[in-house]
Amino acid sequence: MTAGSVSAKRKVASPQFLKFLLAGGVAAAVNFCSRIVFNHWMPFSAAIVMAYIAGMITAFILTKLFVFTESARPTWQSALFFVLVNLVAVLQTWAVSVALAYYVLPWFGVSWHPKEIAHFVGVVVPVFTSYIGHKKLTFK
Repeated sequence: MTAGSVSAKRKVASPQFLKFLLAGGVAAAVNFCSRIVFNHWMPFSAAIVMAYIAGMITAFILTKLFVFTESARPTWQSALFFVLVNLVAVLQTWAVSVALAYYVLPWFGVSWHPKEIAHFVGVVVPVFTSYIGHKKLTFK
């Protein structure tokens, strides 16, 4: 076995996926932090959706510029597919966040920042489905 084949076998994720995770991490931070701000003026459920929109705009810009740079689609088409993929993702984020915050975490007796924990988990859940959707549809 050569050194090259050993390092190839150890490769867990492609550079593109790692860039996607980094861009997504920045967008998730925007999403998470803006939800806390929005929650001062609106209910938790609405704040999740508004924060998701802020994160989605951030994610589109970063993934277009740094991740899927070889996309042949015009920007308007990429934006349309980006929104469609993210409609699925926001439903996942919302459902997980609300279920955890109002049902699961209280049932387990979690009282330390249950909305923040719930929202964090909700933001993480659609990472893989979003990557596949954006790779196969948005930035094809």
